[in-house]
Amino acid sequence: MIDPQTVEQYGLPGHLQAVPDEIDAVHLPVTGTLPPELDGRYLRNGPNPLPGRRSGHLQAGPGMLHGVRLRGGRAEWYRNRWVRTGAFHDKPFVTPDGRIDLTATSANTHVMAHADRVYALVEVGLPYEVTPDLATVGPCDFGGRLTTAMTAHPKTDPDTGELHFFGYGFVPPLLTYHRLDAKGELVHSREVPVRAGTMMHDFAVTEHHVVWLDLPMTFQLSLADRGIPYGWDEAHGARLGLMRHDRPGAEVTWFEIEPCWIFHVGNAHEDAGGRVILDAVRYSPAEWTALWAMLSRADAARGFSPRLSRTDAERTFGPLPPPPLPTPPPGSDRGVGSRTDGARDLGAPAIGRSSLHRWILDPATGRATEQQLDDRVVEFPTIDDDLTGRRSRYLYTVTGNEPRSRDHCAIVKYDDVTGTCAVHELDAETMVGEAVFVPATPGPRREDDGWLMAVATRRDGSASQLLVLDAARVEGGPVATVELPRGVPAGFHGSWIPRSRE
Repeated sequence: MIDPQTVEQYGLPGHLQAVPDEIDAVHLPVTGTLPPELDGRYLRNGPNPLPGRRSGHLQAGPGMLHGVRLRGGRAEWYRNRWVRTGAFHDKPFVTPDGRIDLTATSANTHVMAHADRVYALVEVGLPYEVTPDLATVGPCDFGGRLTTAMTAHPKTDPDTGELHFFGYGFVPPLLTYHRLDAKGELVHSREVPVRAGTMMHDFAVTEHHVVWLDLPMTFQLSLADRGIPYGWDEAHGARLGLMRHDRPGAEVTWFEIEPCWIFHVGNAHEDAGGRVILDAVRYSPAEWTALWAMLSRADAARGFSPRLSRTDAERTFGPLPPPPLPTPPPGSDRGVGSRTDGARDLGAPAIGRSSLHRWILDPATGRATEQQLDDRVVEFPTIDDDLTGRRSRYLYTVTGNEPRSRDHCAIVKYDDVTGTCAVHELDAETMVGEAVFVPATPGPRREDDGWLMAVATRRDGSASQLLVLDAARVEGGPVATVELPRGVPAGFHGSWIPRSRE
């Protein structure tokens, strides 16, 4: 995930250190019993700088896919491959004539399948198609119809098979909604009016609505000397938007909320009264800006400064208004633009703590209400994807992954009916990533009739396992563990690709 020089320089734990090469291994050792129904590939994406290169922003770096093939109760192989994007081959994101090259990106955030194709995704560029065996096919613009970036968090409607997604940009169109049909054809695109260019990492859908997250992380030219030129803008405010996706040209209804940051959505659904209920992981302004400042100052401390002059920016983006001055939010003890010593900042206590919240949006009153559902520090919420945009009982998260945390990592299962949690806690020296739900059968079943898959890595990076848990009995621990042939560094998001979709 992070280059070895930076890991050594700041004394970071080994599970964050990038791997130097691509390898293959077969006949992986298994402890316990792999469910014989598991026939497919677990794939996971994350940044992994090339040997000899620095990471830049800690969320940047070329995408690397890690994959494990399961079949017949066996773990047949592991392999890892860089996604060979334009950026991997040193193509500039901004071309000499000032254009943005949407193929010159990292494709480092997510990997998912739609219409029998597998895509590696990052929110600032085109999707990259890859084979089930992790070879890069190339960028995909859906026959020339996609002219914006594509979010790394598209949503598949479980009833129609359509894929909802969006792209955001620095200048108009600042936000564009797109939809693929079940066959993978881009059938609808429309610009969505917003008041500024914001960093919108995720969104939600329901049976009839898109839920937009218009939050106070805005594009700021003054931050162009950092890896990702977005910063906290208290004046922007925070709001959630409802837009009918089944009515072309429908307007957005906006709901003002308390300022916060949301990286990841759990799920959303409509209730019988027409309200929309959104569950997501929320960062307070103080927690988010402290985390973002740490990541940004790390760039400067390591000498990573891809500067872009206003002249170059305006040649690329057109006329730009003066950027807003970033201001520290209430409760923050430092300004987001401050430049303290990067090493000291990285050595600070755990920051970036987030917890599960719920927002209820009522179109009849135009009001939003918010409540905190739990005080645990959690991230990477997942659900049974067959219930995307519908009422779901269970939500899965992980805890203990915020920077510098020494808390035990755990997989946490929330039950929205009973209000209880089931927890599988790992030992103090093991880190765990996102838990992906895999249904046991394609037909009717209980919501938690399936498994959770997650990569666990020793804190020092020395070894990794693929954990397979019974989703109905998370507290019971893994039913099987697959020994991986190397330490797999921390990453972002993954998917289970069943053989039927290869």
